[in-house]
Amino acid sequence: MLTTITRTVTVAAGRFAPGHLGELTAVVPFELVDAVLAETRAVQRRLRDLPSRVGVYFLLAMCLFPEVGYRLVWDTLTAGLSGMPVVCPSAKALRDLRRRIGSAPVRALFEVLAGLLARPTTPGARFGPYRMVSFDGCSSLRVPDSERNRAWLGRTSHHGYPTLELMTLIESGTRALVGAVFGPTAEGETSYARRLLHLLRPDMLVLWDKGFDSNVFLSKVTDTGAQVLGRLRSNRRTPVLTRLTDGSYLSAIGTVKVRVIDTQIAVTCADGTSFTGSYRLVTPLTDARRYPATSLVGLYHQRWEHESAYYALRHTIMNGRNLRSGDPAGIEQECGPCSRSIRPGRDASARQRHLSHEAMVQGVGGSGRSCEVCAYGVAERRVERGAVGGLQDLGADGQLRHPCGGCAEYVGEGRADAGRRLRSVQEASSIRGRC
Repeated sequence: MLTTITRTVTVAAGRFAPGHLGELTAVVPFELVDAVLAETRAVQRRLRDLPSRVGVYFLLAMCLFPEVGYRLVWDTLTAGLSGMPVVCPSAKALRDLRRRIGSAPVRALFEVLAGLLARPTTPGARFGPYRMVSFDGCSSLRVPDSERNRAWLGRTSHHGYPTLELMTLIESGTRALVGAVFGPTAEGETSYARRLLHLLRPDMLVLWDKGFDSNVFLSKVTDTGAQVLGRLRSNRRTPVLTRLTDGSYLSAIGTVKVRVIDTQIAVTCADGTSFTGSYRLVTPLTDARRYPATSLVGLYHQRWEHESAYYALRHTIMNGRNLRSGDPAGIEQECGPCSRSIRPGRDASARQRHLSHEAMVQGVGGSGRSCEVCAYGVAERRVERGAVGGLQDLGADGQLRHPCGGCAEYVGEGRADAGRRLRSVQEASSIRGRC
């Protein structure tokens, strides 16, 4: 017996029909795209076969499918519109569409969608009264080796392509992108991170790695009112002012009174391989009774969620490929959708944000499935079908980011092979100075 299942697909009319991303259009609705186009004065002056709204959705699709050219991206975007009169533009027409839109609408769309997602009950998102966020940089995004890109980014010694530095602030627990900046790698991580300090609030606890070990940066972060749990270089000498009962000690870095925790980290992989290392953590949370050293050391492990978020960009979406654009203006336009990965943010409806997060926690993100059936693959297939429906039907992760925490490659001071799975992480095996 055969059963035929039919489905009604609702899209915009006329020339605007190609401007949709299947179920993801519920996250980036037509009204939002029209608003940012009007705000940035990028709306077409006359109604073309390729309106500006369609161009924005084409940019988003272009970053979701980096392995194919412009024409195949367009065919994928319009695959669900069979039977409708859809224009078939040339690659040059699509390239001209990108240039006509520019980077301002993409930047405005990013600023609207970026934001915090966690609710008070979200696992792994809070530590006491504080909402956890983290800073980290990604310097492995490569761009085409064009003259204009080299003039902007310079050359790199370890491979032939210019490299882009991406600095992001994300929320722990949900891996929601709060802010992002990018540019040449020569500028340094702390310099880029300072551009995101305006996003910090007094109810936040900021996590960062030893690359942010700077007196000035620590002072600027604490000036925002946010708390800090960062890592210092192991060879850095900090004065011991007062020893505390949990093995940590009070110290001072510049003008900031801090508490320093020395600990040994041990990581064991499923094949028995182990990695150990010494970590030195610093925090302005000086109350050892309220914030024990063991709790803070275990909490610092949450920073590795940032690496998992970058894993989605580097290995799931980009899969080691270079960006497309051969000039800085195109790179700026392209980096918005790539780093954003289509996340609903603070201006999305509460229902959208809650459904999106529940899909992340209860769907693939908590199932331990392999990378081949991760969220991006599910959403990618649905975009290809041109399906439209409720956000709750995404089934996996509507935000198109890789949720497989077990795939993290960076472990302790060493690096585990990509095929190894973590068996245990003993965060606080010993606190120096306790005895």
